[in-house]
Amino acid sequence: MKLSSPIYQLKHRAKSMAREEGIPLHKAQDRIAQMEGFATWSLLSSKAATSLVTDVLGQVESGDLVLLAARPGHGKTIVGLQALLDARRENRRSFFFTLDMTENEARDRLTDMSNLELAKSIDVETSDEIDADFIIAALAEAAPRTIAVVDYLQLLDACRDKPELAEQIDKLRLFAASKQIVLIFLSQIDRSFDPTQRKMPSLADIRLPNPVPIEAFDRRFYLHDGEMRVEHRAA
Repeated sequence: MKLSSPIYQLKHRAKSMAREEGIPLHKAQDRIAQMEGFATWSLLSSKAATSLVTDVLGQVESGDLVLLAARPGHGKTIVGLQALLDARRENRRSFFFTLDMTENEARDRLTDMSNLELAKSIDVETSDEIDADFIIAALAEAAPRTIAVVDYLQLLDACRDKPELAEQIDKLRLFAASKQIVLIFLSQIDRSFDPTQRKMPSLADIRLPNPVPIEAFDRRFYLHDGEMRVEHRAA
């Protein structure tokens, strides 16, 4: 079923409805979802992410360092979480490292998108200490084809006592290749990106307060308005 509008526009409609009618946002989102033919907002979100996740998982290979970038509300978190759920359905171990959500928030979103049993099978890490060394230690015994999503790139060196982002990414790139696992980093797109000038964001639109070698990423996926563009690292 094709949505009447991109999901970020449906989110705006839900927020307006919640404000105008004085109802909780989740109730407004469910009402919007029902207008689109889905019982709940979580089912709508999962459906919207399914085809994009298929494209992502179909193009990445074991050992890849992956960038998944979008403006807020354009689905990068949904696609990242759905990738973890789909990987678990293939009996691949899945990890979610988040510096942006609490564990309860992450678990609730995973459960809404699947079921309690599947959501519980995903390893969720929400420590403030998450950085390259933390991720490497957590994945030290991970089997090949394990998939991990990091939420999100720009927060890895937010604390001054953490190594520079470029140093962390270089360390994680070598680790992913040696372990033959997939590391997916959610990333923000700068607010200066203007969709009236270009349909999709690109490398130049990645918000980077601190320098990072973006060319280190084997695949770079950009999401906008329910569409996706991919770039591959030059050989």
